[in-house]
Amino acid sequence: MKTMHPTRFVCLLAACLATSAQASPLPRTDAERTCWQRYTRERTRLDLKELTAVSFTNLRSGYRVRSPFLVEFGIKGMGVVPAGKALPGTGHHHILVNTRMPPSVSEKLPFNDGHRHFGKGQTFAVLDLPPGRHTLRLLFADHEHRPYFVFSPEISVEVTGKRSAEPLKIDPASFEASCASWYQDELARPRGPGEWVTVTNVRDGEALVSPFTLQFGVEGFGVCAKGQTADRTGHFMLDVLRDGRVVQALDLSNGATQANVFVPVGSYQIRLRFVDGKTQRDLLPPHEQGVVVTAQERL
Repeated sequence: MKTMHPTRFVCLLAACLATSAQASPLPRTDAERTCWQRYTRERTRLDLKELTAVSFTNLRSGYRVRSPFLVEFGIKGMGVVPAGKALPGTGHHHILVNTRMPPSVSEKLPFNDGHRHFGKGQTFAVLDLPPGRHTLRLLFADHEHRPYFVFSPEISVEVTGKRSAEPLKIDPASFEASCASWYQDELARPRGPGEWVTVTNVRDGEALVSPFTLQFGVEGFGVCAKGQTADRTGHFMLDVLRDGRVVQALDLSNGATQANVFVPVGSYQIRLRFVDGKTQRDLLPPHEQGVVVTAQERL
């Protein structure tokens, strides 16, 4: 019998272990779980006000954060394509940092600290800003960096100081205030290094009200809608399963980075894939997690 080389065995074992990406668990302590789930509906409620919009999905005006901090991008009604790639109905994100809206939509956005460009199709950024109040606005622009009339409200965040490895804690004696501080810091905490695809606004096993919105993020690759090609890019695909059967399947080949899910009460498995636009081949191990739908809301 032929013996497998140890290196080959390790490689095969690693490939097996990487068949799916590990989902973020719910917070570990009772106080943190209670605090996190207090805001679940805010993070997942469908926004039916505007058909086309961009938003910061993890930040709200008035948040207090430590730096560096995570900034996640949301887009609906349009898709993402890297800069330099013309495709109708698509564009890429920019953050205006302590900067007013450009006076003209016909002029290209400049490249400077006030105009942060994410032309590789990124779904998030990590900003490192000095202590103090800062204004942020998300602006969507075309392949030549000319802005669309698609932008978020301006928000302000207060940078309280440098981020340390020590997380903030919730004090039961002052739960309301310490919960808000912990939650804001938790949403703004940068994720670990590496290449991954993930659901950004929901944790594994979280209780949800249907219908709900899922937000997606990817690191190491950019998003590119089908109809264009760019190196190290792909698009999202979502399967919602119940008892091993797919009950909702979405191919977000238009470059979308979020999806609305409509399902009855019950337990579900979410499978998020990031695939090559031509071959539908997985570019990263799929992300899998459970959710529990506890109620349905009338729209």
